[in-house]
Amino acid sequence: MTVVYTVTMVLLGAAILMTTARLVRGPTSFDRIMAVDVLAVLLVSGIAVHSAVWGEPALSTILVAVVLLGFVGSVTAARLAAQREERP
Repeated sequence: MTVVYTVTMVLLGAAILMTTARLVRGPTSFDRIMAVDVLAVLLVSGIAVHSAVWGEPALSTILVAVVLLGFVGSVTAARLAAQREERP
């Protein structure tokens, strides 16, 4: 179980690094918005795996908070980006 946990966390870490590179490089605002959304999903995945392996149900409240913040942040950023592109 420890090997699976370690491999999972390493893969999630690699995905976070690659997504962070996309967040920094862009090139468009939609790329950055998508990168932030993917980062939120990866963070939730890491917390969920940690909670399941170590049996910490108290982390479920953090999961819900991160999911809600990620969703609201992504929707808000997408709306702002769409409004900016509609302006002449």
